[in-house]
Amino acid sequence: MGENATELTTPRSTKTGVIGHSPRQRLATEAGIWRDHPTAKTPIHSVVSNTSVVSQRVDDVERARRFDQEDLDNDHAQHYHGSILLWLSFQSIGVIYGDIGTSPLYVFSSTFDSHPSWDDLVGALSIIIWSLVLIVTLKYCFIVLAANDHGHGGTFALYSVLARSMKIAPEDPNCPRRGTGLSDKTNKSTSQKLRNYLENSSRAKFALQAVGILGVSLVIADGILTPAQSVLGAVQGAHVVNPDLGKPTVTGITCCILALFFLVQPFGTSKLGTAFAPIVTIWLLFNLGSGIYNLVTYDHTVLKAFSPYFAFSYLARNGHAGWKSLSGLLLAFTGAEAMFANLAAFSKKAVQISWLGITFPCLLFAYIGQAAYISEDTTRKAYSNPFFYTVPPGTLYFGLVIAVLAAIVASQALITSTFQLLSQVMRLSYFPNLKVIHTSKLFHYHIYIPAANWVLMVCTVSVTAIFDNTTSLGSAYGVCAILVTLLSTFMVGLVALLVWEVRVYYILPVFMIFFAIDATYTSAVLTKIPQGAWFTLAFGAVLSSILMLWRYGKEAQWAAESTKRLRPESLLNLKRSPPHLARQWGGARIGTVPGLGIFFSKSDDPSVVSTSFAQFLTKFAARPRVVVFFHVRSLPVPYVCPADRYIVARARSAVFGPHAYRVVLRHGYADDVLRPGLDAEIVHQIERILSGGDPGSMSELDALRAAYTAQTVYVVGKETMRLRQQVGVRLWIRRMMLTTFLCILDNSRAKMADMDLDADRIVEVGFVTDL
Repeated sequence: MGENATELTTPRSTKTGVIGHSPRQRLATEAGIWRDHPTAKTPIHSVVSNTSVVSQRVDDVERARRFDQEDLDNDHAQHYHGSILLWLSFQSIGVIYGDIGTSPLYVFSSTFDSHPSWDDLVGALSIIIWSLVLIVTLKYCFIVLAANDHGHGGTFALYSVLARSMKIAPEDPNCPRRGTGLSDKTNKSTSQKLRNYLENSSRAKFALQAVGILGVSLVIADGILTPAQSVLGAVQGAHVVNPDLGKPTVTGITCCILALFFLVQPFGTSKLGTAFAPIVTIWLLFNLGSGIYNLVTYDHTVLKAFSPYFAFSYLARNGHAGWKSLSGLLLAFTGAEAMFANLAAFSKKAVQISWLGITFPCLLFAYIGQAAYISEDTTRKAYSNPFFYTVPPGTLYFGLVIAVLAAIVASQALITSTFQLLSQVMRLSYFPNLKVIHTSKLFHYHIYIPAANWVLMVCTVSVTAIFDNTTSLGSAYGVCAILVTLLSTFMVGLVALLVWEVRVYYILPVFMIFFAIDATYTSAVLTKIPQGAWFTLAFGAVLSSILMLWRYGKEAQWAAESTKRLRPESLLNLKRSPPHLARQWGGARIGTVPGLGIFFSKSDDPSVVSTSFAQFLTKFAARPRVVVFFHVRSLPVPYVCPADRYIVARARSAVFGPHAYRVVLRHGYADDVLRPGLDAEIVHQIERILSGGDPGSMSELDALRAAYTAQTVYVVGKETMRLRQQVGVRLWIRRMMLTTFLCILDNSRAKMADMDLDADRIVEVGFVTDL
């Protein structure tokens, strides 16, 4: 920054709340109680004072760099403390743990075909206990949650961390490269060799990408199966009350409940979490009380299951049958993947508090109490419906009601996970743009995706009607959970080695233990493919193909668009006076159009000409008197305070004319910025800066005001993509894939779909890009 320039002191971006305000102000604003905070509906020139920015020069590059650094390198992950953290932990109980929390409804019935012996019962209980300890608590709660991508979870977040720390995936050239937020230097021979292999092997890159995408697809498949499995399992409990209730009636009731559940999703994660948390909490505490009652009243010797000896003894004694029964026992920890997938909505600390503080101990006593009752069950029927047969006397009807309510709530865990994962893959260009609605200004990643919600509803109701029993659904449902767990183990191992730089001899023993457990469960559940697991694999394959296809198309689009990224000097022949177009563009003399032209730009890179400007200039051989290159930068926060919303800099090139500026609009998801009157705000921002500049700025002010008075137009590029004619089998396959991509693209939501500008001022400049 120049020696005579006055440095601007501006509020810095923070990890929580509204950018540019203190934590107390941000919290008040996000909660909607700070009345003086300017919303997006208030004209910016009515709330921005010139006291701190009047002396800021228009070409103050330092300020722009500072904001760029904050926007790109700040992970924007929210960090909570005190009462807010405890409240969020309570909300997470209602969203995350409904799935794993309702597993006591069907685990023992999915494991045994007849009344088990004491040894088998305790052996199965031992496997359940140690699975909850090792897989859910140790692996997920303490290791996997730490391997997040700037607060985001899921297998694709693990892939994103690896992709950024290594050169294994092309990036959108219009989005500047972000840092990892973690160490990305490896100086150990083993790590460096693996890094080099992954960076240089196209097959390894594809395999790693496929693993991340498959994990996303399986969790979304889980989002279809979980509501069907949990609600149907609860409604089937009505057989205990009324044995004459037919299967069609049970299925019909389940489908109605599911439809109603999806209808309330627009209320958002925060409201639903607050409403559902008491239900799940009462459910868990009821299981805790039932477990303690059964343990005291019946067979307390089942506590021997805490010894892992009984788990190994069970598998050794039952051989092939014991191995196959693992496909039922794994249902005890299905839903653990929701802890990681929903991480962005709640934070690592909130998830850990809610799991260790209430969910984990309640589930332990629930399974122990069921085993204690089944051990002395004289009717030999309790194993077939373990929850309803083992509730304390006089609590059956209450148990039925709370079980149905908890099972309905269980659906929320994977539905919210689906929304979170879809937002990730859309942000990283692996899925077409869908409308995303932020449902909270306090918790930034509480989102709702309408299109995904309705598709999930149709698929879930259809699956319920087709399978119509929890055994078949459990086969399909279990393979989702264990495959995601297996993939997470593999990906976290790579993150620990390549990003965290943990030495291989520390990683390998831990990795092998978890991999052996996951692989054993996986091998058992794959035997269920004919009984229903085929649905999961087929759905995962189809959805993964769509994600891979979209990514392939986007990379082809980026490669094609890179050929149109022009430098300013390539447009004009500046040796001629007045300037003319370069020979390749026809060589016509450049004219000047009265007025102000606001050219939308995908990128804020000053070294590259906006495509809309290049097309306008070459087609009309003219440029507006005043040119503004306008770039919109959305941030994952509800508001950006007005003083920090705009970055203005002079665009220095003879190609643009004597009066050209670059304007970057930084906004949050609750800011309504692309609306009528935007041109006045842009002009005001440039005026505000020019008014504090050198004396020569007065002529710029006069030119700006005259151009704005004459006319103002928004110039938007309208890109049409077409396929080049090519021959050959491999090129034919490429053509088929890109044709499908273009078909999806033509029917997908545009990024600027919410643009609400003055229609009579918009000019679209069309151009063709050959793929």
